[in-house]
Amino acid sequence: MVKINKETFDRTAALLKSGSLDEAEKVCRSVIKQNSKDINFLSLLGSVLLRKNNFEEAEIILRSVVEIAPDYPKAQEDLGTILLNLGKSDQALIPLQAAIELNPKSASAFFKLGGALKNLGRDEAGDAALKHAADLSPAQASLEKATKLFIQGEHREAESLAKELVNSNPRDVNAALLLARIAIHARVYEDAEQLLRKIVKIAPRFIVAWHDLGATLKEQGKEEEAINTLEEAIKIDQNNASTHYLYAAALALAGRTEDAVVSYKRAIKIEPTLVGAHVGLGHVLKTLGDQDGGIASYRAAIELRPNLGEIYFSLSNLKTFRFTDQEIEDMVCRISQESLDSESKVHFAFSLGKAFEDKKDYDKAFEYYIQGNEEHRANITYDPVQTELAHQKMKETYNYEFIERIGKTKPGNQDPDPIFIVGLPRSGSTLLEQILASHSMVDGTSELPDLGIVSQMIANKGKGRTFPAGILNMSDDEIRSLGDEYLERTRRHRKGARHFTDKMPNNFAHIGLLQAILPNAKIIDARRHPLGSCVGSFKQHFAKGQTFTYDMFELGEFYIQYDELMAHWDEMLPGKVLRVQYEDVVRDLETQVRRILEYCDLPFEENCVNFHETKRSVRTASSEQVRQPIYDQSLNTWERFDKHIGDLKDILEPLLDPSDLLIADSRS
Repeated sequence: MVKINKETFDRTAALLKSGSLDEAEKVCRSVIKQNSKDINFLSLLGSVLLRKNNFEEAEIILRSVVEIAPDYPKAQEDLGTILLNLGKSDQALIPLQAAIELNPKSASAFFKLGGALKNLGRDEAGDAALKHAADLSPAQASLEKATKLFIQGEHREAESLAKELVNSNPRDVNAALLLARIAIHARVYEDAEQLLRKIVKIAPRFIVAWHDLGATLKEQGKEEEAINTLEEAIKIDQNNASTHYLYAAALALAGRTEDAVVSYKRAIKIEPTLVGAHVGLGHVLKTLGDQDGGIASYRAAIELRPNLGEIYFSLSNLKTFRFTDQEIEDMVCRISQESLDSESKVHFAFSLGKAFEDKKDYDKAFEYYIQGNEEHRANITYDPVQTELAHQKMKETYNYEFIERIGKTKPGNQDPDPIFIVGLPRSGSTLLEQILASHSMVDGTSELPDLGIVSQMIANKGKGRTFPAGILNMSDDEIRSLGDEYLERTRRHRKGARHFTDKMPNNFAHIGLLQAILPNAKIIDARRHPLGSCVGSFKQHFAKGQTFTYDMFELGEFYIQYDELMAHWDEMLPGKVLRVQYEDVVRDLETQVRRILEYCDLPFEENCVNFHETKRSVRTASSEQVRQPIYDQSLNTWERFDKHIGDLKDILEPLLDPSDLLIADSRS
């Protein structure tokens, strides 16, 4: 072994153990730059890259290490691990066997050897290696097994094994972290949060646990707590690029876009190769209207990860951006790679759909839209029957009797602050929000998850309440508390104006609830031609939710169900909801602006007509479009794909004009 600075090595190893991967990598590369043959730091760098899933570079580095120092067991084992992760089980046997010869008591090496052998069909030898691993270190072997089960999708088995490990040793933070990640995957965020808080209390410098805790809080809508948590992680390690990156993402979600820009740039300064930070910076610059800055950030990310489809998709979502012919050719080549992960295939497909649509090759574009939708639909769960049942429960709960009751007792919070914009995606809701947010008395807050979270508070096992019918058994004070809770939760998104918008589209299902808890809130139903709305949704890959949009039949069925539920609200609450047709807004902007403002009890302001001049963050797929003057080219774009949507027309026939049902011979 080469003589090294033991203090530096130990500190760097500690960084690796605690999860401070970026900082550990930075130290390793700094030492290696001074001494390119420092075996210790080369091996440590290989371990870091392994933890960061950078298998290709890690393999190159560790092969050089074992060639120079074949008696280094950790390097041999790490090389074997990398080869296993790359699906090269046959090649993994050599370094894993070497690691075992050098360290016969390595339970982890025996466990990996067992996995490699079984992958090659050598079950008997594999089982023997796994048994020996368990004999050497039952806890380590169990953790390795649980981790493998989790990766393979066998979550119940992994959870059971991880629970056994935690119960036998409550201070085993690695087992607890795995259990927390299983809970996160199952979206049982409260359990995950509890576990992660225990972990950081036991091991305060376990940075990855802080990261997971921040992410878990964010998923629960606890943005401020997530921000505070990640600020604590920054105090522990100020040079951890991943922490600054996650902190920036939390700031962006909380609407602190300018602060997010600063933090993303800080992460990039610490670790210029951190792809996620470049992508995140592109996102926030786009929301701020800095298109050139967003494009530059996305292109920087592509240079680092050319196979990451998400980046190309982010570029395609800049609606006025156009891919070059070379970029299109490059994407076509990349999407055909067998090794490409499913998510990147989805992103490349939607990007290519947009690229060919821009080139007016509508048949080719639709082929790629279909490919992207089918690829994604295979990996998500959506049950149209459950949607129909859920809507039926809403109708049964918020009936004449209940509406009459709340009309008499007026239990809700009487505050008129919120303006809800509901409807289906791609129906012009972002345009309506931009119009309203241009008014001096309105804050635009984008899509808020809070009403959905508040609605779930109706369910209470202790009181025997289920959602949504449980509201029928709630007292007036309890109903009012839901309105109070919503206003309190949304306060963090407001900037001081009298009113604020909430344009979460799916809130259309909660209009009955809104009448109960916030009776003076305004509700605008953003409508678009049914075919325009559905085809627009089919062309769009959503970051999360909207699972009904990835199958043309399910899209049509959902639109019908949405229309029926809105008809129910109109019947129960006549005049409560203002319907605004996108096509009417495009054709006669000022008339519709005046109509919207009158409904919202707002005085007319010219800024609302000149909405495209308003400077604010816009976080939806239409962020760029609403910064342009209104144009009628967006009308009836579904006609480009007329010959491909016959089944959709059949489903939507009751809602269509006879002229819509005609197949055009040549439309552009």
